[in-house]
Amino acid sequence: MSFLRHPLFMLSVNVSAITASTLYLRSHHVYNLEEHEARMDELEGTLRGHIGLIEEALDRLEGTATEADRGKKMNDYYGKRGRDEKQKK
Repeated sequence: MSFLRHPLFMLSVNVSAITASTLYLRSHHVYNLEEHEARMDELEGTLRGHIGLIEEALDRLEGTATEADRGKKMNDYYGKRGRDEKQKK
């Protein structure tokens, strides 16, 4: 009987193939999760910056803003991104 037809050899080839494919898919999944997290952080910062701009515009319309406050809220909100979650952990 050929060693290629031996049941133990065939079993080890199958287990090796399953293990290799599982490790490959896991690494691909981890990479995609990191990319997604980076995109969400960028989006969060953009949204926080826009919220700051909207609040500054509202303050100007209400007449409570000064020239020294211009851009301050946007920078404060944008600079906070990602820090809220890190402080909770």
